Amino acid sequence: MLNALWNPTVAGEIPLPHRLAMAPLTRSRSTPEGVPTELNAEYYAQRASHALIITEGTQPSADGQGYPATPGIYTKEHIAGWRKVTDAVRKEDGRTVIQLMHAGRIAHPDNTPHHRQPVAPSAIKPAGLTFTVSGLQEMPVPRELSTEEVAATVDDFRRAAAAAIAAGADGVEIHGANGYLVNQFLFPSANQRTDQYGGSLDNRIRFAVEVTTAVADEIGAGRTGIRISPGNPFQLNDLEESDPHELYPHLLRALAPLDLAYLHIGHGGDEELLSTLRELWPATLILNRAGADIATRAKDIEDGVADVIAVGTMALANPDLVERVRSGAPLNAPDPNTFYGGGAAGYTDYPSHAA
Repeated sequence: MLNALWNPTVAGEIPLPHRLAMAPLTRSRSTPEGVPTELNAEYYAQRASHALIITEGTQPSADGQGYPATPGIYTKEHIAGWRKVTDAVRKEDGRTVIQLMHAGRIAHPDNTPHHRQPVAPSAIKPAGLTFTVSGLQEMPVPRELSTEEVAATVDDFRRAAAAAIAAGADGVEIHGANGYLVNQFLFPSANQRTDQYGGSLDNRIRFAVEVTTAVADEIGAGRTGIRISPGNPFQLNDLEESDPHELYPHLLRALAPLDLAYLHIGHGGDEELLSTLRELWPATLILNRAGADIATRAKDIEDGVADVIAVGTMALANPDLVERVRSGAPLNAPDPNTFYGGGAAGYTDYPSHAA
């Protein structure tokens, strides 16, 4: 069954030597200004044997930042920092896709460079606490984006995609999942707008489609992916997915004609919906079935449910995961205490099996 993992494939214009990819994982180890460092380059280069590295969420603008020490891709300093990463990965024969993530209302002024109120589709406060440089705090009521600002945010994604390619990335992934800005537009629990971006199903998917179209126009559809997470409760913060069986197929019907490089699904457990989305998606489908073992994930490839599988904490804790899976070697256990922030400990010091 694991043999299915090792067949080469493509994601749009990006050739993949096999089908085991690294999922995006927030690690909060950039500079306070959001510039990737040599330590970040070492971390990603260690994992370059994955078929594709999808980076941690990277803000396309200052307003897009949600957490401390996350990277940006909207200044020349960001581009130079990411160039260190992509060069290091390419030196190890790897491929890098930078994930563009605007956090929207899942944010706090303490975490942003300008300390302004977070922005969102509507001024609806998210439930729960978020980590800040001052510790856990409640997230404030966000400021509703004007219609003009929504259009400007679409342009932020476009410019960030161009910056990612200038930084040497092989492509970008739009984060449309897990309760962040693109996801917030999709559901009335976070989007109560009365303009062309709210209300009807067509209006609520408009922002996602406009962002994706803008990015694909800028860098090429064959280098553009998008991530969704139907039914996945992670980080939703009371975002209620009221109509996933209606909304996500509608969204995919709008996105499929763009001929994107791939669709990345963070699976929430609804097998019927997953089957529907697989039927609707004509291109490469990357599936992250969180918590499942490698054999279960590989069966998704064998059964045609997915073309590529993405793994998160397994990749975090095992820089040589591909080699371990090939040889049947045991895996390192991840240390949750070092997931976010800090230095090399729990970041670049996980041992390889050979070591």
